[in-house]
Amino acid sequence: MTLSNKITFLRALLSLIVYVLLLMPGFWAKFAGLMLFAIAAATDYLDGKIARETNTVTSFGKIADPFVDKVLIIAAFMAFLSNPVLDIPVWTVFVIVIRELTITTLRVIAGLDGLVLGADRWGKLKTVVQMVSAIVILAMLCLYELSLFADFKNSATTIFITLYKLPYILAITTAVVTFFSGFSYIANNYKSLQKSWTAEKKPKKKKA
Repeated sequence: MTLSNKITFLRALLSLIVYVLLLMPGFWAKFAGLMLFAIAAATDYLDGKIARETNTVTSFGKIADPFVDKVLIIAAFMAFLSNPVLDIPVWTVFVIVIRELTITTLRVIAGLDGLVLGADRWGKLKTVVQMVSAIVILAMLCLYELSLFADFKNSATTIFITLYKLPYILAITTAVVTFFSGFSYIANNYKSLQKSWTAEKKPKKKKA
């Protein structure tokens, strides 16, 4: 197994750990989740860079790398829903999950026909918006947990109340960008995708 693929597996493991930590009560669990999420997000850039520079790009990596990215984001936003303090609209997470599952499925189907569908500008923007939004929302969650400590209650509570609507706004922004990136992806790759779901016409055998 190549180093880049090992890093991809590590990110998948970190996604699970992040999800569990975000469901646990307390500041330190949330803070650990924030740190591990940031590390996992950084590995997204790292494994691709290593694969290209060492000429070890694999078919597995082309499919697994973007898939694990989606697992990381979905895990974070699903965990956000379990915390009412964040006020994350359910529909925003639904849009994110449906978009990611749809595009991943289309990529796999295209891959079976030997087609590699790369990400466009909207896709790259979507990834940045998702990662940044998740990190900011995680920071807000840590801030809320910090406000429960007597030593930090006044200052942390003031900042949290001031930025209270930020997770809500970021979730909606992320959902909108994610939706349009999916629409753009399908539109830009429609001809290639059409080949994947169109039955091949076999020539009729001539009668003897």
